[in-house]
Amino acid sequence: MISTYQRLKRQRDAGEISGFTLIELLIVIVVLGILAAVVIFALGGITGKSALAACQADGATISTAMAAFNAQNSGTLPTQTGLVAGTSNSSGPYVQSWPNNYPHYAFEITAGALQVATTPAGNVPKTGATFGAYKGPQSCAGVK
Repeated sequence: MISTYQRLKRQRDAGEISGFTLIELLIVIVVLGILAAVVIFALGGITGKSALAACQADGATISTAMAAFNAQNSGTLPTQTGLVAGTSNSSGPYVQSWPNNYPHYAFEITAGALQVATTPAGNVPKTGATFGAYKGPQSCAGVK
């Protein structure tokens, strides 16, 4: 066995054998694993930021749609079905589909006013959510 080791060492030193040793391969695998862990950790907060931006954009879209509805239908309170495409409204559609991003946030219209549910953060239930008045992008502050 020692003679085989010495023969292989001589061949490697002479350049007859090329390749990586097991130790070299293991070091590369460990370094790649560490880099992957750093990247995954760095991207972990991105989903929360994207949900917040989506809530703010959806709120602005629905607010604009409600303003357009009110301009064309004075004296009529907007409803969720009255704003969405494919429903029976004579002046619509104001939005193609109703924004829905459970469990991050939810929107609804109550008595002609836009409401948003953002709590508990990251766990808004589909039924029984607590809604509060939408007053602009700051209303989405609780989104995670």
